[in-house]
Amino acid sequence: MIIRRMDECPECTAGDRTRLRELLHPDRQQAAIRYSLAHALLGPGEASAPHVLSSSEVYYILSGRGIMVIDTEQCAVEPGQTVYIPPGAVQHIRNTGDGPLSFLCIVDPAWQSADETVLTGGPQTCPDSCKTAENHARQAS
Repeated sequence: MIIRRMDECPECTAGDRTRLRELLHPDRQQAAIRYSLAHALLGPGEASAPHVLSSSEVYYILSGRGIMVIDTEQCAVEPGQTVYIPPGAVQHIRNTGDGPLSFLCIVDPAWQSADETVLTGGPQTCPDSCKTAENHARQAS
């Protein structure tokens, strides 16, 4: 049995500027899963940098309000909503609320740095268990 407490998972800042806590990843836990699961957080007025994954991704909004942008579409998101992001789509999310925007990220197959290109962004502070491909961000610039 694997039980992880979110507050015991290290927080990092990903290359897309989202604060993340990796909860499950088949490369780091002995879990017979294909996907990875992370908790993401953006403060009021913050937004993730546009990025592209070669994997599919699902966001489940836990708290806060935001605008989800996938390619040329955008839509308001709120708690209880699920967003499907197809592979190869340019995506980002912006917090439009007064409090934190908190959401779960499910990536299938599991997130790998080689599968992500951050189109713009800043320096990351993620350890190996939570790193985003900073070199991809530099190559896309």
